[in-house]
Amino acid sequence: MTYIYIGAVLFGGMHLFSILFPSLRNSIRTSLGEKIWKMIYALVSLAGIGFLIAGYWQSRSGPMTADIIYDPPSWGRHLTMLMVLLAFILIGASHGKGYIKTYVHNPMSWGIVLWSAGHLLANGQRSDVYLFGIFLVVGLADIIFSELRGKRPAHQPRLRSDIIAVIVGMVLYVIFLFGFHPYVLNIPVAG
Repeated sequence: MTYIYIGAVLFGGMHLFSILFPSLRNSIRTSLGEKIWKMIYALVSLAGIGFLIAGYWQSRSGPMTADIIYDPPSWGRHLTMLMVLLAFILIGASHGKGYIKTYVHNPMSWGIVLWSAGHLLANGQRSDVYLFGIFLVVGLADIIFSELRGKRPAHQPRLRSDIIAVIVGMVLYVIFLFGFHPYVLNIPVAG
């Protein structure tokens, strides 16, 4: 679990710092320069994800598999499937200039919130709660503070972008459902 804690501090800390203290972040970015700031941000975030993955992987075997915080509801897995599909569509919409992005304002963070909340509905192991919990906290913080600051996308929406987002989201969903989850993570979710 130590790796998960380190990963949560690195990844969550870097993102929450940026979300909660934008003036300080901008000051540091100005003094370091845009490229240096982005490099540091990316390296700390990637190191955090690396620690999260290592800690999660370690928790999938041995005595940590019995470290359960709560029993997920029987319907949690089914709702998670829908939430993750919507999450992938929203993440796809965050890269385009469609109506979804215009109305949702922050589709990437909403996608992360749906993905992580869904996984928390389906998993009660301590490592799952910590892993998906940090993404949920970061996503919710970004949504709340973006809304409070009035951050809105500024583009002319195009239906084409939304169609692409739905297709990309569905393709990614199928890849993760039938490929990544069962063959990379060794955690089948379909069937």
